[in-house]
Amino acid sequence: MSGILMMIIAIVVLGGAYLLYGRYLQNKWGIDPNAKTPAYELEDGVDYVPADTNVVFGHQFASIAGAGPINGPIQAAIFGWLPVLLWILIGGVFFGAVQDFASMYASVKNKGRTIGYIIEEYIGKLGKKLFLLFCWLFCILVVAAFADVVAGTFNGFATSESGTVTKVVANGAVATTSMLFIVEAVALGFFLKYSKFNKWVNTAVAVILLVVAIALGLNFPIYVSLDIWHLIIFAYILVASVTPVWALLQPRDYLNSYLLIFMILGAVIGVFVANPACNLEAFTAFSIPDANGNPQYMFPILFVTIACGAVSGFHSLVSSGTASKQIKNEKNMLPVSFGAMLMESMLAILALIAVASFGKGEAAAQGLTTQPQIFAGAIANFLSVIGLPHSLVFTLINLAVSAFALTSLDSVARVGRLSFQEFWIDSDVEDENMSPFLKVVTNKYFATIITLVLAYFLTKVGYAEIWPLFGSANQLLSVLALVACAVFLKKTKRQGFMLWGPMVFMMAVTFTALGMTIVKLTKAFMTTGLDFGNTLQLIFAVLLLILGVLVAIQGIKKLLEKSEDKKVTV
Repeated sequence: MSGILMMIIAIVVLGGAYLLYGRYLQNKWGIDPNAKTPAYELEDGVDYVPADTNVVFGHQFASIAGAGPINGPIQAAIFGWLPVLLWILIGGVFFGAVQDFASMYASVKNKGRTIGYIIEEYIGKLGKKLFLLFCWLFCILVVAAFADVVAGTFNGFATSESGTVTKVVANGAVATTSMLFIVEAVALGFFLKYSKFNKWVNTAVAVILLVVAIALGLNFPIYVSLDIWHLIIFAYILVASVTPVWALLQPRDYLNSYLLIFMILGAVIGVFVANPACNLEAFTAFSIPDANGNPQYMFPILFVTIACGAVSGFHSLVSSGTASKQIKNEKNMLPVSFGAMLMESMLAILALIAVASFGKGEAAAQGLTTQPQIFAGAIANFLSVIGLPHSLVFTLINLAVSAFALTSLDSVARVGRLSFQEFWIDSDVEDENMSPFLKVVTNKYFATIITLVLAYFLTKVGYAEIWPLFGSANQLLSVLALVACAVFLKKTKRQGFMLWGPMVFMMAVTFTALGMTIVKLTKAFMTTGLDFGNTLQLIFAVLLLILGVLVAIQGIKKLLEKSEDKKVTV
């Protein structure tokens, strides 16, 4: 199969899914364009902030489209291009987009509350507590994994096997531009908040700032070591996760969304111009040995490895945790949630075409070892056909990937902070009646610091070791989100049958994957022992599996029981 044919199939399937299935869901569940959304009803200038559709879309898309939709398909390509293509298209439409839309819809219909509050309302307080604890542990994993990815992308030095240290110009340029993004985002945030210009002027300003940051980054790279970048990134996350969304999160995501859209458009043009051949086998085997000779089974590995791009539990946290609090009109939910997920699936398809364009060993021979590098190298090869400089395109693509990993970082840190705070909050206890202990643990600064400290220690394990556990936990989170949304739809007399199939399938995937991880780490513990990092992984895996199973059981009981239905919410 050629790259063009694969791209055409993706465009037809994903575009048709939005026009047909997305609108079908919208009509089935119902929206009220005249309803007052939580962004207006509870506007506080910090988390609840009404924003235009393109701004909220930018936040949603930039938050969910981090390194995941690129890393996952490239890693999973060991099983062949056909299973990867099918899972991205089927999973993206019937699993991921449905979950994201349902999560945002349930949140908007419940005053912009998170999935945790929805579980409390429709399943029970114990379910909420267990879910929030699960979310908090999951967010620690995400922050640790993505912080290591970003720091590695920013690392200005490379050490050869002989010990020679050299500067990496591309990484230095990416680091400079990313840091400038943060400064420009703050300025843009004040501009958007206090200016009265229309969205076209705002868009022009954002694009100009984007171009300036890229130009300065390419000409003035900065070189900082990996360990220092770890500290800088965590310091940034600390500030970003407690800053009002209008001051940093919204404008930064707004800027980054244009960068990612330009990257996707450039990649699509590159595919149609170069028409790369698919040099991967359609299917290899159900079991592939890893570097240590241990078998990797297509089930569940494929469905865990490809999370973002198909279905990702993390998306439900963004949809219900931050984006739902910015929706101006209920009719905006479909393009912001369903639409953003399908665009992420398109990015995953591009990643598949990119890795498929390389023959065996070609990427490694060119020094392309990480998934973002393979993706950037392939797109640079495509666009060089029309005369664009290979080095420039390679740097810009790397910049886009790292920018979005950084975007996901502070979004998930904010969600982790909120989850920790909500875990300790009792709706029956007024703020003034809280004990000193509760006042401390519900403080946003304390919640942020404890979350980031644990993530920092886990970062030392390394991205490669964290990713499998992150993938399993991420997919289990999607199960819990689907269960919560299914219960909400049932209790409010809305049809939720379209969530049942994805829910049952992902249960099988995640319980199997986490079980396999626990067995592998336990065997290693019994034979050779475990280092600190692997010990943390084992503890996290056991806790996540227990919490996930308990929440799922509670939710399924609510789905199966016959009880008085609540009235449909506005």
